[in-house]
Amino acid sequence: MPRPVPHLSGEDIAAISRFPDENPNPVLRVTAAGRLLYANPASGPILEALLLEAGKPVPADSLALISSALATGEPFEVGVANGTFEILAVDVPDLGFVNLYGTDITARKAIVKFPDQNPNPVFRLDWQGRIVYANAASSELIAGIGSSVGGTLADDLWARIRERIEAADRSIVEVSTERRTYALLPVDVPEFGFINVYGTDVTAEREMARLHRENERLLLNILPEPIADRLRNGERVIADRFDDVTLLFADIVGFTEMSSRMAPEELVLVLNEVFTVFDELVDQFGLEKVKTIGDAYMVVGGLTDDSDDHTIRVAGMAAALAERVGSLAAARRLGVFFRVGINCGPVVAGVIGTKKFIYDIWGDTVNLASRMESTGVPGRVQVTAAVEARVRGRFETEARGLVEVKGKGTIPTWFLGPPIDGLASSVTAGIAGP
Repeated sequence: MPRPVPHLSGEDIAAISRFPDENPNPVLRVTAAGRLLYANPASGPILEALLLEAGKPVPADSLALISSALATGEPFEVGVANGTFEILAVDVPDLGFVNLYGTDITARKAIVKFPDQNPNPVFRLDWQGRIVYANAASSELIAGIGSSVGGTLADDLWARIRERIEAADRSIVEVSTERRTYALLPVDVPEFGFINVYGTDVTAEREMARLHRENERLLLNILPEPIADRLRNGERVIADRFDDVTLLFADIVGFTEMSSRMAPEELVLVLNEVFTVFDELVDQFGLEKVKTIGDAYMVVGGLTDDSDDHTIRVAGMAAALAERVGSLAAARRLGVFFRVGINCGPVVAGVIGTKKFIYDIWGDTVNLASRMESTGVPGRVQVTAAVEARVRGRFETEARGLVEVKGKGTIPTWFLGPPIDGLASSVTAGIAGP
């Protein structure tokens, strides 16, 4: 820029210095000799990007950009730390300098340039929920949600997206098509009056989460949750002593004879239906299923919590069992009855095996609980003296008398009846009373 700098009067200086300081956009002035004459406060990012300093010569590469812009009349772009500015060069020959006007085009570039190159879905909505643009990667998503460019979103999806925008909520909106699942992030672009929606295919992630939940369900079907947590945390040998738990054994009466008359598929269906009732009652009364062996079911209370009402809760499950199983059509048709035995006391529990591991419980308490079931009466719940003492006043009990028990000789046992009036609702709800 060889043009000489004319003499500037005081009025000239006042005229050119009056408004740029108030401009929210960058305004700079470069003399014909290539020196930066002025830069308003909004020009900070431009000064840093082009290595400019007021009163000093403009670097050669920056000066070349300005000269080219003057010659072509086209603006040039300057990348700054957080975006992009477009610089328009305007010659002011009467005053001997060039004005540079900057405009922040970060948003414009973001919405015009990259969506077509984005490998992930990007589409654009107006404020009526109409799709005004969609990149190529969006085709399956857009079709999957039943729309197209120029069409509108379904009311529920548009409502969810609009709710996020109006609340300035950056959380995702998840949608599923026939084959895939997408996480959508809506972003308001108020400068242009529309909403950009950025999609991420999370099908594989959701499938992994589903498989994890299924694995977790299967794991918790064979292990109490605290034990499963200990295994996940790296414990290899799990063996614990518990001073006081309550055990319940239940066995289908005449199962061997019954199974000989049934097709395998029918047998499995009946067992599954019956034991599903057991599983529901275990959850209802806050107990743990230890295992099933054929037609036998083993439950423990007091193993994974510090409460002292586990005997009452096990008794509550036993009291509810006959009614719940009796409500099953298959159980009524086949005449399914259980012998149930309950005992309480100390046990040792632990995990055995490495590949096909199980959680099991051992000790004299376990053996006696099993004997209460095997020496019991179909359709009745037989309990030991220790159990009867704990449920006395909470449940009806009936002394059976002396029973010969292997390894124990002759011992007194009781039949457990229903909860006593006034306590029935709390017990059958799985909640111990006062």
